[in-house]
Amino acid sequence: MSSSATVPWAESARMHFAPDFAGMELLTARFWSHVYTPHVHDTFAIAVIEHGVEHFRCGKGSYDAPAGAVAVVPPGEVHDGSRGCEAGWAYRVFYPQPELLGALMAELRDGDARLPMFDRVVFDDPALFRALQSLHAALIASSDPLLRGCAWREAMTPLLRHAGVIEPVTGREDAAVRRAQELLRADTDAALTLDDLAREAGLSPWHLNRVFSRSVGLPPHAWRNQWRLAQAKRLLRGGLSPAEVAASLGFADQSHLHRLFKRAFGITPGGYAPKETPGRPKFP
Repeated sequence: MSSSATVPWAESARMHFAPDFAGMELLTARFWSHVYTPHVHDTFAIAVIEHGVEHFRCGKGSYDAPAGAVAVVPPGEVHDGSRGCEAGWAYRVFYPQPELLGALMAELRDGDARLPMFDRVVFDDPALFRALQSLHAALIASSDPLLRGCAWREAMTPLLRHAGVIEPVTGREDAAVRRAQELLRADTDAALTLDDLAREAGLSPWHLNRVFSRSVGLPPHAWRNQWRLAQAKRLLRGGLSPAEVAASLGFADQSHLHRLFKRAFGITPGGYAPKETPGRPKFP
């Protein structure tokens, strides 16, 4: 590597941890001069390449993973890594314990927790890339247990399809969705997890998340937020302050309510219920 080469941007690397996913490591990094020496993990390494190209050897193969690609290295596989273009590379990486993916496989295969066998190392799959990129960001930014559980399974669905996994059908989907909706309406303290919902609904967490989304058009955590927003409008018009509404409906805080309300309705909670003007209707 030439000493006269110009680094296009500062290198950085930051590690987060997901305690509710067996302490899974979540790396966010930008590299140019960094070179990984041959090494192994006792976890899977699932990398989402956001910029540039990563070049790496894995097992007996040599690969280039460009921006938009996903790379999956199984546990115990010797691999290295370096820049594959002059710009270097930026990526997000998950390091899930094998037991985490085994548990997902068991949800889909009636308790069979054998690990997935992927059909390649580098995947050119835009839907998979977007799902994993969103999941990584959500696990860093959100503490909502329902959102985290739903996002994990939503992102793993397109990945495990590459291992030949087929989702089951039980015939109990409609009743399960109705029961889940009942529980979500009653979840005023935002304590429910996807495992809680699935246990009550009689489906695996993965299956419930999928059939719920197909049935109502939103995953459980997003549907719960929309239901709460409808209740928030009613309470605001009844005279409660945004802070009181956020606390009573289980939003993380007032800013959480503010953000979701503005996205859904185009107006802030504080602006939604102004004083009445005689002779003029209120909107919306």
